[in-house]
Amino acid sequence: MSLQAHQLGVAFDGNWIFRDVSFSVDAANRITLVGPSGSGKSLLLKSLALLHPFDEGQVNWLGEKVCGNRVPSFRSEVMYVPQRAPEVDGSVEAFLEVPFSFAANAAKSYDRGLAVSSLKTLGREDDFLAKPQRDLSGGERQIAALVRSVLLNPKVLLLDEPTSAMDGETASQAEQLVADWCAEDSSRSTVWVTHDLEQAERVSRTQIRMGDLATGAGK
Repeated sequence: MSLQAHQLGVAFDGNWIFRDVSFSVDAANRITLVGPSGSGKSLLLKSLALLHPFDEGQVNWLGEKVCGNRVPSFRSEVMYVPQRAPEVDGSVEAFLEVPFSFAANAAKSYDRGLAVSSLKTLGREDDFLAKPQRDLSGGERQIAALVRSVLLNPKVLLLDEPTSAMDGETASQAEQLVADWCAEDSSRSTVWVTHDLEQAERVSRTQIRMGDLATGAGK
């Protein structure tokens, strides 16, 4: 298994945020992207997930360029977890169930038991499922987004500051949830963006600094 960024570049108003970024995410990798604000960490993660257009380069999955009708199945296997989960109508459980109705996830099914056990790892009881998603705090929306990603069982999780709005105890529980998810299948991989260098040490085996990857990062 391999997710590859090949000479990726993103520019705004003629200025490169990053350029000529190439690296691979292989089976069982635990990677953190670190660097100052504005260096392009989150933008790179969104580009890897094909959620932000890039101006140069390409993304490969399993040795092939991801484009056209390969994109939906790719996003089923390589999943981006945002720093700020969207506000949507309906309950938390409805928010968790929605992606299972997508054609790309036709082979997957919603597991309520796993949802409940994942929430317990995060210090929440099953009544959390009935809460209106729009009424959640920022940290609670991050909890819901993280649980949804685990339920969807991708090969790679791209985690964009997933604990930034959580208190310290819940952030630690979130780290444990991701660690448990990785331990269940040794081929699963994570790329975790964080400003917290202590967290980077805890959740990764490899740290990558944006300044070492990207020509023009932060300029």
